[in-house]
Amino acid sequence: MEIQITLPDGKKKTYPKGVTALDVAKDISEGLARNVLAAKVDGNVMDATLPINDDADITLLTWSDDEGKSTMWHSSAHLLAEALQHFYPGIKFAIGPPIENGFYYDVDLGNQQISDKDFAKIEQKMLELAREKNTYIRHEISKKDALDYYKKKGDEYKLELIDELEDGTISFYEQGGFTDLCRGPHIPNTGFIKAVKLTSIAGAYWRGDEKNKQLTRIYGITFPKQKELKEYLELLEEAQKRDHRKLGKEMGLFTFSQKVGMGLPLWLPKGAILRERLENFLKLAQKKAGYLPVITPHIGGKELYVTSGHYAKYGKDSFQPIHTPHEGEEYLLKPMNCPHHCELFNAEPRSYKDLPLRFAEFGTVYRYEQSGELHGLTRVRGFTQDDAHIFCTPEQVKEEFKKVIDLVLYIFKTLSFDNFIAQVSLRDPEDREKYIGSNENWRKAETAIKEAVEEAGLDFVVEEGEAAFYGPKLDFMVRDAIGRKWQLGTIQVDYNLPDRFELEYVGSDNSKHRPVMIHRAPFGSMERFVAVLIEHCAGKFPLWLMPDQVKILPVSDKFNKYAQEVLNKLNNYDIRALVDERSEKVGRKIRDAEVEKMPYMLIVGDEEASNGTVSVRKQGEGDQGTHTVDSFAELVNNEIEALLGN
Repeated sequence: MEIQITLPDGKKKTYPKGVTALDVAKDISEGLARNVLAAKVDGNVMDATLPINDDADITLLTWSDDEGKSTMWHSSAHLLAEALQHFYPGIKFAIGPPIENGFYYDVDLGNQQISDKDFAKIEQKMLELAREKNTYIRHEISKKDALDYYKKKGDEYKLELIDELEDGTISFYEQGGFTDLCRGPHIPNTGFIKAVKLTSIAGAYWRGDEKNKQLTRIYGITFPKQKELKEYLELLEEAQKRDHRKLGKEMGLFTFSQKVGMGLPLWLPKGAILRERLENFLKLAQKKAGYLPVITPHIGGKELYVTSGHYAKYGKDSFQPIHTPHEGEEYLLKPMNCPHHCELFNAEPRSYKDLPLRFAEFGTVYRYEQSGELHGLTRVRGFTQDDAHIFCTPEQVKEEFKKVIDLVLYIFKTLSFDNFIAQVSLRDPEDREKYIGSNENWRKAETAIKEAVEEAGLDFVVEEGEAAFYGPKLDFMVRDAIGRKWQLGTIQVDYNLPDRFELEYVGSDNSKHRPVMIHRAPFGSMERFVAVLIEHCAGKFPLWLMPDQVKILPVSDKFNKYAQEVLNKLNNYDIRALVDERSEKVGRKIRDAEVEKMPYMLIVGDEEASNGTVSVRKQGEGDQGTHTVDSFAELVNNEIEALLGN
């Protein structure tokens, strides 16, 4: 019996039933076949070596495809496990998934210890095993046999996972001397793995629950060429230089305190100024776009979040309720701003003439994150969202959505986030219990987003299962200056919270109607956005955003008075400047100002004081010649206006 295979270019080819994607690749080109890591068959990624028994659309996946990389990194996690098994007898394996850059495996070492000093020998063993070119073999297995296998090994982690699986859906993968519970997919054999680097080690609670045992998580990455590993390590080195935790400390932007609490950042004066300028930038853009400022409290009654659905979804993983002296009265730290904004909408009768109504707030929210997940400003327990909620008629949804897209694009352009992908995030069609609301409301919301994105002319990808629990969304996935991907900016269409809060407006027909909500946060959170911005520009913020724009450097103490006169003049031009009055050599002052990422340095000595001028240096560019204070101020303000598009 023959089947028809359709390739991505639409070309159809006929093969015997049971053909594999690797066979198809060999039919096209032996060179292609040598690079195939996996295949996408009717949209599902699977082993390139598995038989295809029905007509299918297939895409051959190589290292140049994200799914190809992910498959190789998944297989590399199994290779790591095989190497660990060699060095640590009795080790137990929990989970070992691929991640955005590489993979990890959570393991229980028992009484044994491992540290980064052991990485070299493990890497060497992985390469030794890789050179054996052992095939990744898939075995379908009954639930009973799977349980029996891991009972003999005494692996409680795999037993717990198998317990939750249905009989007939369980598979093992075997390569060389290692067998693992796994649904796949995997690369054809270990020989594709030519370069290995174990990158870090950390603690991780089994299934992310602090009540469970803490396991050892080992991170790594692999490549099909040594050259690519070298390039990646260079990228890592550059990322370490840009680490927002390091630069934030050097630049005096923020700090943390154990007494205040983990994951609760404290903004130092310079960081507060930076944040304030970002807020003011967005507030001005929002004012022009018709947003109205609101302020809501940091806590809310438990019933508010029961109504919104947040308590049912996140209550167990949130900060514990706040109990008052009044019996039965409970409050929660605010995890979201949207329920409060729904109550603001309900504060007075609304007419269709009031819509769209756009409430905006820089609202601080609190979510309990496990200590092991906290990371600088990118993962915190208290953060401020640049939140807004647009209440509109169903007919206004698409136009309002497109206006928000325009706002996000304006922000990205101003801050030089030029490389991004728009991601339409939909609900998981296989697990609709995770979401609230009717199928009809979800259909309307998903259609509105897709049409708005298409009409805005954005290139976009669709990701199922990435929607918020109350509605689909558009996420902006930004690549920074060194190519790392961050999720910045989100827009969501929500028919469900208006239902749950019974929001109403009187239409032109004098009947009551339900508004639609659009949730939007172009920055996402101020903390995370600042962290990404620091790393994107390596601390060299746009001139308009820098807390201090100019540092005046007198060459000796006797020119401090003239330096103060220059400072006063710059203040009149609204330029943020300060004087370095330390009794240090001017060379040291220049080096320190460079480390601080100071955009401009003005050196003043005898000649400058006599002529009423300043000698200008630009950060990273060196000498810019001599200017009068007035001409320098004009230069700075012209640069700022150009950066802001004014």
